Amino acid sequence: MYKPKTAPMGWNSWDCYGAAVTEDIVKQNAKFMAENLKEFGWEYIVVDIQWSEPGAVSHEYRRFADLCMDEYGRLIPAPNRFPSSEGGKGFKPLADYVHSLGLKFGIHIMRGIPRQAVAKNTPVLGSKLTAKDIARANSVCFWNPDMYGVDAKVKGAEAYYDSIFKLYASWGVDFIKCDDICRELPHEEDELIMLSTSLQKCGRDMVLSLSPGPALLEKAELYKETSNMWRITDDFWDRWDLLYAMFERAEKWSIHAGAGHYPDADMLPIGPINQVYDKNNRTKFTEDEQITMMTLWSIMRSPLMIGGEMTGFDDFTMGLITNEGILKMHRDARHSHQVFRKEVDGAEIVLWVAASADGGMYVAVFNIGEENAEVAIPLEELEINVPVEAIELWSEKKISFEEEIEVKLKAHAATAYYIK
Repeated sequence: MYKPKTAPMGWNSWDCYGAAVTEDIVKQNAKFMAENLKEFGWEYIVVDIQWSEPGAVSHEYRRFADLCMDEYGRLIPAPNRFPSSEGGKGFKPLADYVHSLGLKFGIHIMRGIPRQAVAKNTPVLGSKLTAKDIARANSVCFWNPDMYGVDAKVKGAEAYYDSIFKLYASWGVDFIKCDDICRELPHEEDELIMLSTSLQKCGRDMVLSLSPGPALLEKAELYKETSNMWRITDDFWDRWDLLYAMFERAEKWSIHAGAGHYPDADMLPIGPINQVYDKNNRTKFTEDEQITMMTLWSIMRSPLMIGGEMTGFDDFTMGLITNEGILKMHRDARHSHQVFRKEVDGAEIVLWVAASADGGMYVAVFNIGEENAEVAIPLEELEINVPVEAIELWSEKKISFEEEIEVKLKAHAATAYYIK
């Protein structure tokens, strides 16, 4: 199984464009990433849901809409939205463009086989079976009914998944976001195993990302065996209550981050977002809240997937995602965990620590309460020999700590240190 050495970093079209992203939008974001972010480790460009539907015009799903599909029941890009796919080329021309920029290309898929394929009873490539033979008509996603599940108990049913991943490999796909499969376990566990096995034998290295969350903690080992990242939350948006709740999820899941497999706190809703693109329609998170989010995602080693329209980023947003110390923490943090979460003078303070892969230690302090706070953390509680030299990662300032870490934090703010 392919195991990326670090948690994936990239851009996904969902937060800004929903079901209606088009080829020109994907290209403009790929070009921006290549010119401005690639040097900092950002590399994946991912086309999210409904790329096979010609009539998609917003974030909404059109129930039972006609989808573009080949003779074997495999979805293909809608040519009116992705013109380079005309003539059966699929996503290969777009993937080639992304690769030419030194980036990697990804797509969203739904678990299962299209209902449309079952209605037409299309043949399954590489098998004597048909779509009706392998479909589970009682296994339908409640929020997007485009697909039926594939019955893993039918001998030979894996041929369908073999066929779609061979198709994606021929297109040059590097990243698969598979939906309607993460929180549906254990009911869909056999299908996840079948899907993962087909991907692993397709002949091309691809990241497998599972959605939506919340993932099931008791299935952590299965997620690690079958995928590279899995959502620990439902869709994450620019609301403080969702960011506040992420601290509890992160504490529970942090021990499961390791080589090639990463609990996923979902996309970063930064810059222009909210699915109706307008450069004035920006994230509702304050700057402090965005720093808190980026600090937590980075120390816990969540994948980092940008959700906003990158060509509309301002200086603050660019600084947020190009801070070299924070991104190094994202790459190098090991054994990340929460040390405490407690009230300090009416504020709610959370402390995280992690070892660094190249020596030293990371310390992140968060104020997730509603009052400003002054915090003093004795270094002996962190089992650190004193005094120490540190770098505050957001400001890049060098600091000496004699006996304790002293920090002033506004409500919803965070700070992070690398201690040598």
